[in-house]
Amino acid sequence: MNTAGHSEAKAPRGLELTPFRGLRYDPDRVGSLAAVTSPPYDVVVRPDGLHHLQSADPFNIVRLILPEADTPEARNAQAADTLRRWRSEGVLTADPEPGLYVYEQRDGDGMLQRGIIGALRVSDPDERVVLPHEDVMPHVVADRADLMRATSANLEPLLLTYRGDGSAAVTAGLIERTAGRPPLLATTTEDGFHHRLWSVTDPADLAAVRREIAGHQALIADGHHRWATYRRLRAEHPSPGPWDHGLVLLVDTARYPLRVRAIHRLLHGLAVADAVAALDGLFRVRRVDAPLDGAMDALAEAAADGNAFLLAGDGAFHLVDRPDPELLARTVPVDRPVAWRTLDATVLHATLLDHVWRVPDSPGHIAYIHDTAATVDKACRDGGTAVLMHPVHEDVVRDLARQGVTMPRKSTSFGPKPASGLVLRALDL
Repeated sequence: MNTAGHSEAKAPRGLELTPFRGLRYDPDRVGSLAAVTSPPYDVVVRPDGLHHLQSADPFNIVRLILPEADTPEARNAQAADTLRRWRSEGVLTADPEPGLYVYEQRDGDGMLQRGIIGALRVSDPDERVVLPHEDVMPHVVADRADLMRATSANLEPLLLTYRGDGSAAVTAGLIERTAGRPPLLATTTEDGFHHRLWSVTDPADLAAVRREIAGHQALIADGHHRWATYRRLRAEHPSPGPWDHGLVLLVDTARYPLRVRAIHRLLHGLAVADAVAALDGLFRVRRVDAPLDGAMDALAEAAADGNAFLLAGDGAFHLVDRPDPELLARTVPVDRPVAWRTLDATVLHATLLDHVWRVPDSPGHIAYIHDTAATVDKACRDGGTAVLMHPVHEDVVRDLARQGVTMPRKSTSFGPKPASGLVLRALDL
């Protein structure tokens, strides 16, 4: 019987990675490749880091991913105009043929990460092909969608992970062979990371990778808001079409384990003294007389035994742990797995922010910052409270994602993240 027309008989679709013509900086038109790159848009500490990157080179990618103007509409129009101008002037040029890109990051401490950049088919959550592990903020998705619409481009790749575990030998071999060739580009950014990029255009290689990758499931390590943006824009545009795919970096964490770091919170309107006073009788609070590294070590030790946080912003560090069990029972939702209910991020948001401190989770009240020292510095300058977090283990993240359970937004920071500015995807190519 011919079942091709019956959806229930169709084979499930897995990861579909497609070649694309990368848009890249012409090294002869910019000061240096390092000077035009940036961390992902949500890692840039604003305004200090943004202005630093803008001054590094007039063509720095932040002028596209974080344009500055008086209104959102003006910002997006400015980014679109800048992208058109840079392409017409040859600052950004398209590679001659479609390909996948092998990307390598290496630091001075022995960290090595390699993966493949391509255009991935945008899938729905119920397909269980790309697994999110964090909730998203609607206003951020709307902001990124407006920018992508205006520029008709994927300006920076998401970071997705999969577990090869011996079932991705062809792809792994291709990556290793490719890394032995001269790269398209090589640069070292100011954070000490060495970056190299190669293109893979051989049809047999592309077909082999596509077949092998299709058997895997991916976890969003970094880029939840951009993935949600891809899904929104795909729904807005005719299919098939370029909006059916989005730019990603796929990393096999069985071969290249990622580092998992925490994302810290800066509470703008809450002084440390008030934050500590509100915890009386609800949490244990101890002052830690140590520099930042020592205080973070104390946090790690306390986190091994349960929920723990480190408060800063008044020139000292305050270790917060041992929450009152009755308080947790009253404030943490019970309709999720135990692994979710005991997350530090869950307790922070459900118990501390919502119940004890009554701080709304909105941009006017909370900033999410990846850099630990920057979070403390800004809290000290602004008179707010830095809430420093201990990272979650990747296995916990993946297990919850496979159960379809999302963590509180900005719960984790996987890395190293791909540098923005090394390869872009213009949807008209």
